[in-house]
Formats: sequence, structure tokens, C-alpha cells
Amino acid sequence: MYFLSEEAVLKQLETPSVYHLAKDELYELDDDSFDFLKRCSSPAGCSAEKSEFIDYCVAEGLLTLDAVSERRPPLVPSEFPSLRYLELQITDRCNLSCKHCYTEKRDAAELSPEEVGRVLREFEEMQGLRVMITGGEPLLHSRFREINGMLPEFALRKVLFTNGTVLENGILRDLRVDEIQISIDGLEQAHDSLRGRGTFKTAMDAIVRAQDAGFEVSVSTMVHPANLGDFDALEDLFAGMGILDWSVDVPCITGALKRNIPHQLDSAQGGRFLSYGSGCGFHDTTPGYGCGLHLMSVTASGAVAKCTFYGDKPAGRIEEGLRECRRRMKHVRLDELKCDCAHLAECRGGCRFRAELLGDPLGKDLYRCALYLSEPHDACCG
Repeated sequence: MYFLSEEAVLKQLETPSVYHLAKDELYELDDDSFDFLKRCSSPAGCSAEKSEFIDYCVAEGLLTLDAVSERRPPLVPSEFPSLRYLELQITDRCNLSCKHCYTEKRDAAELSPEEVGRVLREFEEMQGLRVMITGGEPLLHSRFREINGMLPEFALRKVLFTNGTVLENGILRDLRVDEIQISIDGLEQAHDSLRGRGTFKTAMDAIVRAQDAGFEVSVSTMVHPANLGDFDALEDLFAGMGILDWSVDVPCITGALKRNIPHQLDSAQGGRFLSYGSGCGFHDTTPGYGCGLHLMSVTASGAVAKCTFYGDKPAGRIEEGLRECRRRMKHVRLDELKCDCAHLAECRGGCRFRAELLGDPLGKDLYRCALYLSEPHDACCG
């Protein structure tokens, strides 16, 4: 008998698929393969003669010979475009005052554990794959222990975004997430110039302790004037540490960064550094559409928006339901954009919020233009 493994979850997206939570891998299936794995997801399992497909599924950790009693989420065909990634900002609270923060101020808003549970349940029913638990600093949520305790109930990959400064060993012992992303914005001098003295050493120590505790760790780096000479060293550093994924971006000139002019970069200065990073995939898309097609955000105040940057232009509120808010969103097609270079299909028009800041919601993200029109590279577009 074969059983769908505990780490494998069937998803009815645009194409029938199976998602491996631990590997963060999505496998598209034909109808016969999907029906077979669906039978294997029952408590009774399914029998079949060995085949190349079954051997592949066993090798990939999708099938097992051991009985599985895992609760299976409902299989409800997703609407187009499917919602695969959810930014869940559980609190505005933060212990740092970073010079590039996208918010102007903190009002200590936070979602209740009950609200978080309802959002995650609906996201799971909508065939969601990955939830990014963010803030503020999410670990400072006044009831984080309760939220953390409910996470295993949901067949989703849970990624905690943190600055690393409060990621203590006691928290690590009880943490119920699959991945931890920690912000490292340059080597020590550059990082501390943005986030505060001593934060680099604390965050780097948090990476090591998180890895020692068995977590996969990814890193996010924002490009700013003080770290432009650090990227080759950071690349070697993170490769040597076994970092799962390294995302690099230029912060949008909004929020606190509008006041911190010395920390701003124009497109010609910052765009070329977007060639750094490894891994990618948080905001993948369907061909013909712009970045963020499968992404949505919930803010700490309960607003539902295209992404966190659009929190002040929401499509609705969580009380209305994610589905209803999702239906109100307009998704950008590449043929609508005022982009005419040969890299459009790869670049996907870059960040639409950044293009709006530059003056035109259908115009060019000049930071991505600076990257793609520079020397040849293997860029990660997000």
C-alpha cells in the first residue's frame, strides 16, 4: 500500500498539483496522476504495481509505505489567478527604528489569534502554499505563543520574517515554522548604520542558532549606500553558511526612507545590485502577467491588499473574506505595460509599487531597467 506522505499536500491550482511542504517544491500533475495521489491521500492508502511514476514519487518524498493519519485540507478548485502566497503581518510592533522601514509610524495594531486562525483556514481552503508571517517584528506580538501553537493545524509552509534580535533559544525550541528569514543589510558597519548598533552581531548569531536548532534559514538584504561594497563578501558569507535563499532588493522610497535621504539610492546606483541573491520564487507568476499575481497581503489592522506596500489602498478587510477581497483586485498584464525591451518576459515589469512611486502605475520600474540593461547576468526577478 502507498500513502501520500505527511509533507505532501494536494492542491487544485490552475494545474492539478502536489506540494511538498518541507522542500517547498510544487509538482504539476496530469489528471490520472492527480487522481491516483488523491486515492493515496485517504487513510486506507492505495495499491498499485510499481512503476516509474511511483518510484519517482517515493524518491521525492511524496509517497510512503507507512500509514499516515494526517488531516488533509479540502480540495476546492482555485479561482484564477490562484492565491499561493500570503504575507500575514500579525503586528505593527517593532523593537527597531530602521531608516529604510516602509511604514511612517507604528500604531501597535495586531491581529488576534482568532483572526489569524480564520485567515489561515481560508487561505488553506483557497489552495494556498506558503504564508510569510511578518510584522513589525512578529515575535513581539502580545499573543505570539497562541499563534505559534496553532500553526501545525494548517497544511501550509510557514516562513517567519524576523530581524533576529529577539530570536532567543527559548523561542526557537517552541517555534512551529518551516523556515526563518532574517534581515542582514550588509556587513557589520553597513547593517548597523541602517538598523542600530549591535544588531548585525545579534542577527548573525540568530542565524547560527536557528540553523543549529534545525531550521532552514534564508536571508533578506536591502541595497543602500553604505553596503554597496559588501555584496561579494556577503555572497561568499551566505554560501559558506548554507543559507537556503538570499533575496536582494532596493527599498522603495516610502515610509521612513523618505526622511532618510542619505540612505536613498537612485535606479542607476541601486538597480545593478539586484543581480545578487540566490534561490528566488517567493513571488512567481503566470506567463503574461506582472509580478505578484499569486500574492496577497493582510496587514496588522486587518486590511487586505495586493502586497504590503499597498496596505493603504486595500481591496477590503478580513471580515469580508480573502476570496471576496481577491476578486476585487486588478492584476497587471504585461501587454498593458509601457515596457518595450527584450527582457519583459523575464523581468515581468518589476515592482508595480515602485513604478507608481516613479510616476506611472503602468510605467517602468527603472531599478529593474538598470539591472536588465546592464551587463549579462542571471537575475532573480521578484
